[in-house]
Amino acid sequence: MSVDHPAYAIVGATGGIGSELCRLLAQRGAKLFLGGRDETRLETLVNELRGINHCDARGYPLDATKSVEVDLFIAKAVESFGSINGATCLVGSIILKPAHLTNDIEFDDTIALNLNTAFYVLRASVKAMMTTGGSIVLASTVATKTGLPNHEAIAAAKGAINGLVISAAASYAARGIRVNAVAPGLVRTPLSQKITSNELALKASTGMHPLGRIGEPKDVASLIAYLLDPNNNWMTGQILSTDGGMSAVRGK
Repeated sequence: MSVDHPAYAIVGATGGIGSELCRLLAQRGAKLFLGGRDETRLETLVNELRGINHCDARGYPLDATKSVEVDLFIAKAVESFGSINGATCLVGSIILKPAHLTNDIEFDDTIALNLNTAFYVLRASVKAMMTTGGSIVLASTVATKTGLPNHEAIAAAKGAINGLVISAAASYAARGIRVNAVAPGLVRTPLSQKITSNELALKASTGMHPLGRIGEPKDVASLIAYLLDPNNNWMTGQILSTDGGMSAVRGK
């Protein structure tokens, strides 16, 4: 059944991929409930989106590493729109260190920012979708499919998300709830700026992607939008690579 103006809850909306996703969904007429930690950036994004097709965009500040705040965020999204058709968690971090140089604080932060936030968003969202169905999209990484040096902490966190996706997909399929993840390669975002602004690091990273370039936010955002769309409702339990071929193709 076609849904003209689906409603989505987006956690991590102000990041590079999150903001591009919001713009794409606004262009398609969606209603958006946006969550982010930085109130100023959130307000700026909401104002921008309201200028796109008169989008019904609303912002709600939250710290997604705190489950009570995520629960309240999803509840407010449902209260605002009556129900939600989809939710995504795009909160994350990048740490490039081998295990022996990664301290406890760094590891705990990586788990909190990547795995915990994803679990909290999924848990709150499935409760909201029990009678209506819907789509949940989480963020994985190419490093869970291709062994990359110095990625132990982030690969551990995102690898756990892969397991979360396939288990939750099985648990909630009968409820009409779809759970999938995207697994990008390196994407040019503010989060990856330390890598992309370094000429040597950027050249090395580009060379690892068989298509000859790193990703742009729209490359990932378009796939997330597809997975969220209520009209694309026969896919669940998938970890979809959008990585310039890095996980499956050897470059020349």
